[in-house]
Amino acid sequence: MDQGELDAARQEAEVAIVVLDKAANKGIIHKNNAARRKSRLMKRLQALEAAAKSA
Repeated sequence: MDQGELDAARQEAEVAIVVLDKAANKGIIHKNNAARRKSRLMKRLQALEAAAKSA
């Protein structure tokens, strides 16, 4: 994975977090549901970053 793809993944994660927070604040999804999704997203992003470092 090159640096451009990693930067794009970080930006998309930030956008997803904002969308999840807005949905939770409006009551579309539960706060804990949003937190769980953000946690899983960040876990995957960290795995990508670790894989990029080791490669």
